[in-house]
Amino acid sequence: MSFIKKNYGWMIVALLALLPMIVLANLITVDLNHGLSITLADGEEEGRTSLEMLYHVSGEFAIRWMTAVLTCTPVFILFGVHSLFVRQAMGIASAVWSILHFVIFIWAEGFVETFSQFNYIAGFVAVLLLIPLLFTSNRKSMKKLKDKWKKLQSLAYVAILLSLLHVAILDKTWAIYALIVGIGFIIRIPAVKEKIIALRSKKS
Repeated sequence: MSFIKKNYGWMIVALLALLPMIVLANLITVDLNHGLSITLADGEEEGRTSLEMLYHVSGEFAIRWMTAVLTCTPVFILFGVHSLFVRQAMGIASAVWSILHFVIFIWAEGFVETFSQFNYIAGFVAVLLLIPLLFTSNRKSMKKLKDKWKKLQSLAYVAILLSLLHVAILDKTWAIYALIVGIGFIIRIPAVKEKIIALRSKKS
């Protein structure tokens, strides 16, 4: 029970990150009769082919988790709620979904296609930046890297901006994510941050 009490936030994030995998699993057929064969399921869902659904689901959850990670600091400023290890779990979720999205792209289009359009390149660079963040999102890396750990994790800001650019060129629905991230950056401005914290302190 003590483990659950200590890590319940991390466990909730992990569960929320894994649930959409059920949707992806229904879009893939695995055949073990003659070795390992992985193919797309036949048919359409929500007006999209299986491949389009894989793109859509993996891409949407990648940008959602990235946006969620960057809202952690504004939430702390506004409400005083903070959990570093929950934020790390959210960072892992965003990296895993982003890498999965890129793997699906390579599966469908091939690696060379990555460099055919600017928005693809932006997405590719974002994934590259997330890889070191994924492997250092743990307590051992924090202790080993010390002050360098925070500097490394700041690459998340570059990754989200590149991801928003990637999505913006593909689909205008990116606007809601850009709005959330933009408000978050405004709240981070030192003068704004100090004023919000002062008001929160008075109320408490």
